[in-house]
Amino acid sequence: MSRALRAGLAPALLLAALLGVWEAYADLSSASAFLAAPHAIAAALWGNAGLLGANLELTAEEVTGGILLALLVGFALAVAIHLSAPLRRAAYPLAVGSQAIPIAVIAPLLVFWWGFGVLPKLVVIVLICFFPVLVTTVDGLAAVDPDQLKLLRTLDASRWQAFRFAELPAALPAALSGARIALTIGVIGAYIAESQTASIGPHAGLGHEINADLGALQTPRAYAAAVLLFALAIACFYALSLAERRLAPWANRPRGDTR
Repeated sequence: MSRALRAGLAPALLLAALLGVWEAYADLSSASAFLAAPHAIAAALWGNAGLLGANLELTAEEVTGGILLALLVGFALAVAIHLSAPLRRAAYPLAVGSQAIPIAVIAPLLVFWWGFGVLPKLVVIVLICFFPVLVTTVDGLAAVDPDQLKLLRTLDASRWQAFRFAELPAALPAALSGARIALTIGVIGAYIAESQTASIGPHAGLGHEINADLGALQTPRAYAAAVLLFALAIACFYALSLAERRLAPWANRPRGDTR
């Protein structure tokens, strides 16, 4: 048995067991009105492929754009905070507090400013997702080996050179870990954004589709949209994991490898 097959066997068996339990519970319990069975979800996916696919495409675009902006904002703010102690004291508490602001409070204001397009949704995703990148990058920048900085100062390196050759490589693995967290919650951020900001038209994203289907008692189709969100989160997570091997190959060496 190949290594790839062995690696995929355990998840496949676990998924099959969970689906079997889910199917039995949905068919035999009184919760069937609120919990769609896997066979009904599969039928909804097949029968509504066009509608769900169009909404998935829009949500994926929102997640991609929002995550890229969140990475940019989180990383830039982390570097600024690392380089400026006064800014750290001023901005860091505000960044922490921003995570406690209910999106429902600011969503109407975002729509008032920027209308019913994609921009309010991107802002919501950024607000939800930039914080993990900020925290992990700040911690990574602070965790640089002091001996490396001393060596660079001995070699008369500038502040920028110390950042470029010591602090940035040390922080990049931590920043990418924060990015993986941001990617997974970014899918939830897209759902929240589509739920809290007004949308127009039949193709307004999976979040809007889920809420509309639940309100119309189209439970299997709502669960089918949720399954697509689930798959999107997994795909985003592993895509970034593959990218990390190229961006920070030194962080992926097997333990004991000193080459």
